[in-house]
Amino acid sequence: MLRPTHLGYSLSRQRCSHRLLKNTSNKIYDTVTYYRYYSLNQVNNQVKYLEQLCENLNHHKEITNCRSNQTIMNLVRVYISNELNRMSGIDIGTIFKSIQWNSNLEDSDLVLPLPKLGRHIGKPSMLAQEWAKSFPTGDYIQRIEHNGPFLKFFLSPHFLFNSVIPEIGLKAESYGFRKLQSDKKVLIEFSSPNIAKPFHAGHLRSTIIGGFLSNLYQAMGWEVTRMNYLGDWGKQFGLLAVGYYKYGKEDLLASDPIHHLFDVYVRINKDKEQEIKDGISVTDSIDCKAKLFFKKIESGDEEALKLWKTFRSLSIDKYICTYARLNIHFDVYSGESQVPRDTIRKAMELIKDNNLLEQSDGATLIDLTKFNKKLGKTVIKKSDGTTLYLTRDVGAAIDRYEKYHFDKMIYVIATQQDLYVSQLFETIKQLGFNWANNLEHVNFGMVKGMSTRKGTVVFLDNILEEAKDKALTVMKGDQVKYSRIEDPEKVADLIGVSAVMIQDMKSKRINNYEFDWNRMLSFEGDTGPYLQYTHSRLQSIASNHAHLNIDFPNFDLLVENEAILLIRLLAQYPDVLVNAMRTQEPCTVVTYLFKVAHQVSSCYATLWVTGQPQETAVARLMLYNAAMHVIGNGMRLLGLTPVHRM
Repeated sequence: MLRPTHLGYSLSRQRCSHRLLKNTSNKIYDTVTYYRYYSLNQVNNQVKYLEQLCENLNHHKEITNCRSNQTIMNLVRVYISNELNRMSGIDIGTIFKSIQWNSNLEDSDLVLPLPKLGRHIGKPSMLAQEWAKSFPTGDYIQRIEHNGPFLKFFLSPHFLFNSVIPEIGLKAESYGFRKLQSDKKVLIEFSSPNIAKPFHAGHLRSTIIGGFLSNLYQAMGWEVTRMNYLGDWGKQFGLLAVGYYKYGKEDLLASDPIHHLFDVYVRINKDKEQEIKDGISVTDSIDCKAKLFFKKIESGDEEALKLWKTFRSLSIDKYICTYARLNIHFDVYSGESQVPRDTIRKAMELIKDNNLLEQSDGATLIDLTKFNKKLGKTVIKKSDGTTLYLTRDVGAAIDRYEKYHFDKMIYVIATQQDLYVSQLFETIKQLGFNWANNLEHVNFGMVKGMSTRKGTVVFLDNILEEAKDKALTVMKGDQVKYSRIEDPEKVADLIGVSAVMIQDMKSKRINNYEFDWNRMLSFEGDTGPYLQYTHSRLQSIASNHAHLNIDFPNFDLLVENEAILLIRLLAQYPDVLVNAMRTQEPCTVVTYLFKVAHQVSSCYATLWVTGQPQETAVARLMLYNAAMHVIGNGMRLLGLTPVHRM
């Protein structure tokens, strides 16, 4: 007996009748419509066959995972695997996991590199040629080509139109989501600014990369804990306190705390540099006073702690406002100061018990060269007794595992800290914790040309305000459209944030770049505003044609090359997200979204909706709405809020 579980078959008619899909075009898609259409359309039997095939092959690990993550592309992979198994006797699971998606659709939709099937298959090039000739294309594959050892599959547009569009309509905002893991927990530490300093452009990268990874892991079925591990401990707070006693003003601290503290921090650093030039004695120096003040904080001095807590509290309040503009939220605001002292002592004892400690000039250090020569030696306690980052970070990792029992913990930290993070991971590993193998460092390049100490940073809030003002200016250029926007200031802010975030995420995260206002505020070419414009135009098409009856769309009317390429792109989205999990790169999704946006643009000249016969208009409208869903989904995954009108 067939068990139709894909594309909403498991929904009862009663559930369907009460559930409106989440669609910004106000009830354009209703699951009753989809249920009626899909159950009557001939492609129903084709998908049912693939599902039944998947069901029959559930003893294969790869196929079983496919069943829980059914997408049209995965179901076709099952079909290809089954047929090749029948033709060759090669294990179905081996074939299935070897079939790859192809980002270049001119080349194919799916590709099978035959060498991945094992050495026993003979000459891959000859076999690819033989299989290309004899493979049964069925209802799913338009044609097969071979190129050396590669077998290339071009899927049937008819099948894709009739299966992918309903799938997108039914899944709506969850289209592309896959449950790659079940009951798995990931803790992602990201952003992590130093308190009492402004949130500047250099902090943007960790924040938006971490936000993207959090959204992505959640979409892939993980239970995600978002943690902001604040830099709220260390000698710099002694330095800030010394500066505040010299330059601080209570009224400015109350009215504009972050910028005032930043000004204090810059001024005291300049004084410190001048002292070095003037040859001030070490005991009378600002640096010495800062160290003494931080020792007071560590020892629990009431006055010192009160001032430190004020700096910390005011900083967090300000950060929360900035994070809200970036669609970022945290489950936990932690920090170096929040690591229990007992856990730090436990970490020190474990390090000592494992014979990792050495003494040098009164300081305590760990020599990691015996495990990896590249890791060198690292100091964990200074000669004056103050602890350094490594001790607290080891204690923090232990504390997190005891609290959250994570299956993976990701640190989103700049490449500047590559060595330090490797030292941290190796130290934890040498303490005998098995979960040390589940620690991962996602690094990224730096935004150059800024320094907090020198006062040359560019505040992120200022960048966002500039981007918002520029978006507002562009919007006002068309007064007719501008007058129709309900909240222009809010829309301008969303567009401006898109400009800033996409400019950062469109390149590989490992790349450094110089801060440049033109880069941050660019509205030309492949930008965040371009994605917003594409989404809002698709939204406009949907709203303008909400009167159309879409009960029985005839996708056979979609024969244009522009439409075919668009549906092939939309079918790829679930695989794009799987690939993004592998690369950990926001640009994987950004690049794909631009491809979809460009193809939508290409469709406008040919695929008119207005003034077309009813059946043609409906088919094109549903294709455009599917594209709108995918672009909107990808933007939300990146942390953007799609606008409906601009």
